[in-house]
Amino acid sequence: MDDFRARAGTLIGDYRLDEVLAESPTSLTWLAEQHSIRRPVVVIELKPTALHSRDAFLADVRAQAAVDHPLIGSVYEAVTLPDHCFAALERLPGASLADRLHAREAMKPAQVAHILRRVAEASLTLEADGTSTVAMDAGDVFLDTHGVVRVANLARAGKREPGRSTADIGTLGRKLIPLVADGRPGASRMLTLLAWMRGEGLDRSLTWAEVRSYAEQIEQQLAETPAAAAPPTARAQSKKSSLPLVLGLAAVAIAAAIGAFALKGKSNGKAAVSLPGPVVIPAGSHPLPDGGTSALPAFELASHEVTIGEYEDFLQVLAALPADRRTAYDHASQPAGKTAHEPEGWADMLAAIKTGGQWQGRIISRGCPVVNVDWWDAMAYCEWKTVHLPTEEQWWAAMRLQLPEPSSLRPAGWGPVQEIAPTDRTPAGLLGMAGSVAEWTQSQSLNPANPLGEKNWVLMGGSYLKPSTGATAREWTADRALRRPDLGFRVVE
Repeated sequence: MDDFRARAGTLIGDYRLDEVLAESPTSLTWLAEQHSIRRPVVVIELKPTALHSRDAFLADVRAQAAVDHPLIGSVYEAVTLPDHCFAALERLPGASLADRLHAREAMKPAQVAHILRRVAEASLTLEADGTSTVAMDAGDVFLDTHGVVRVANLARAGKREPGRSTADIGTLGRKLIPLVADGRPGASRMLTLLAWMRGEGLDRSLTWAEVRSYAEQIEQQLAETPAAAAPPTARAQSKKSSLPLVLGLAAVAIAAAIGAFALKGKSNGKAAVSLPGPVVIPAGSHPLPDGGTSALPAFELASHEVTIGEYEDFLQVLAALPADRRTAYDHASQPAGKTAHEPEGWADMLAAIKTGGQWQGRIISRGCPVVNVDWWDAMAYCEWKTVHLPTEEQWWAAMRLQLPEPSSLRPAGWGPVQEIAPTDRTPAGLLGMAGSVAEWTQSQSLNPANPLGEKNWVLMGGSYLKPSTGATAREWTADRALRRPDLGFRVVE
């Protein structure tokens, strides 16, 4: 490698070579910068002695360029001339998991679960497309300061090896053990999943679909529930059909917060408004909207709807991402034609806030609930925040906690969530369930008034524009693109 260090600072095409990252018998990998637009890139060039293999090199680059996934690095261009041949690839932001392992930086178990879920999602796409890849390692997975997970483009020409997924799962199962912060809530179950990925205690190998599913379970459980004893690793490694059992046990409380660490608690540089914390809904039998009861695990529901200031933080994170990566938090079902998550009339809202004026005839501030968001906007925010929308059953159970008669709540009007009148506060501490704004859920259900109809998406609670039915209000819509000035959402944390 020393023979090539003297080239640092020189140009190859439009790229200034800065530092050699790796050397193989046929190629050099450089940290570089695209000179014309000052864009950081990775350049892989064939050595002069290996130019005879340019066809194979370019075939691999074409395979990488064919990969189209927001979590996987892009190929910018390939250049082949008589005296040189190279490709420029996206330089993934942040630090790799190998860097974190080297620095002995342990992570919260929920964060490791989030990383594994995203890696599994990217790997499933490659697997489904039959894309051949080289072996994955911890150095190929990156996490930036906004919590965005990205995976290096490992595609290669040729047919996918039958055992590629199993080998990659096993590698991560071995390498990521030191990343799990021992003693933190969820550590036992996260280490259990890594053990399964290594094949320990099982009579078969895990698939990427299973890794994604179990990682998602861990994320949701740690985000949903208050402190409870985590299952011991030894018990979790029982053989065969025990896979879903352990991960489905009572979860541990941890405020999982992946994404935008630097922006959290800020809004345009202004001090964050002090907002009340979530309300713990204990495990047990809870009433259902249409009568009867249902056993629900414990969870924590936000005491208030997501505010304009909180949602603004999310949009700032999206704006800081490269343009072609702003789909990182999009729900899988989001229509291709939907390309942004700004609420309808967002610029007018911010302008009114800045001048201390009114929006649609009402005083507005960053503490007011965000509105004019559709279902996909709410889901993208939840993906960024590592939370989720409540189900219809969770919303109702939370509203009814310590509240025998929902009609005793008097609907609140429009205003900052922390200033909602005591008449629209449940005994458990939930604000604006009868008024303020109606709220999206993640549920589809039948409207009891039309039992032969189709299941539609459920909106819960009354609003300042529809206060008549208060906290018992429910609406059904087939249109997840619905946006209204009295429709927002709150989250299960």
